[in-house]
Amino acid sequence: MSDVLSADLTGLPEGLTARPLTLDDAGAAAGLLEAAEAVDDTGEHEDAADLAEWWGRELVDLPRDGRAVLTADGRLVAWATSISQRGGREALRVWSEGRVHPDQRGRGIGRALLDWQVRRGTEQHAQFAPPGLPGRLVTSVWPAMTSLERLVRRAGFEVERLFASMERPLDDVPTAVAPAGLELVPFTWDRDDEVRRAHNASFTEHHGSTERDETAWRTWFTGVRAFRPDLSVLALADGAVAGYALGYVYDADTRATGVTTVHLGQIGVLSAFRGRGVAGAAIAAALTAAAADGCRRAALDVDTENTTGAFALYERVGFRVARTHHSWAFPVPPVAG
Repeated sequence: MSDVLSADLTGLPEGLTARPLTLDDAGAAAGLLEAAEAVDDTGEHEDAADLAEWWGRELVDLPRDGRAVLTADGRLVAWATSISQRGGREALRVWSEGRVHPDQRGRGIGRALLDWQVRRGTEQHAQFAPPGLPGRLVTSVWPAMTSLERLVRRAGFEVERLFASMERPLDDVPTAVAPAGLELVPFTWDRDDEVRRAHNASFTEHHGSTERDETAWRTWFTGVRAFRPDLSVLALADGAVAGYALGYVYDADTRATGVTTVHLGQIGVLSAFRGRGVAGAAIAAALTAAAADGCRRAALDVDTENTTGAFALYERVGFRVARTHHSWAFPVPPVAG
């Protein structure tokens, strides 16, 4: 792989320079996100600790996977990352993320960063994808991001999916009743790998899913500081995990909104147990635990085209759409063997 290619970020306006992103940039990058949220309206809030945790993970090579754009006096005005999930069923997916400060938009910075992300993502696909597996460079675009939508469209990205962010208050939670033959229990660390394997089995037919090995599972899910095992519920059948609902509480989100929210990040049921109310029961138990812990709201994200009927299930247990956003993807052809 070419070191020159992965380092290049060309086309910046005069007076701006680029360099590899570092963990020391997390504070300035979080401040930039806060300023951008006023116009982008994503509903998401990340602080320096969140970004440092995400960028510092074992599967991220930050000097190669991140770029910072600075003014002559060293002010961070934009950043971008290209992070590969290191596997895939129908494609190897690479997350293209970043932001340009609102007072610097319209100058071509976003275009330069997106060009770099496409080059870097294509490199990552060549590095990590097995022969014959295509790639998808994926970015999220919220309705207020009209200029970003035009930018990714011109760059060759295509609309892939519509996702809904759903919320419900926790002042009146549904009663958690375990289906016949199943038991609802809190998550415990001795079952972490069993839950990982259940997740892999549950999501074999889901759009964009991939097998999570132990490192990836910890990196993206149960190893993050927001994970709350006490607000996570397992459904057991004959002592084995048949379903699960994993909860997260993000400090930055609580500070920004003034409302402590439990985010249900992963919800799944093994195919043999679907249609028996397992997911609804696990969700109800997680909501009950969260309400007892002082959370005032629950949230989750769902693919509106989910083939298991998840969207309708979440509506039945009281969730309503708060925001939507589209996932856009840039196709990368398979690498020959």
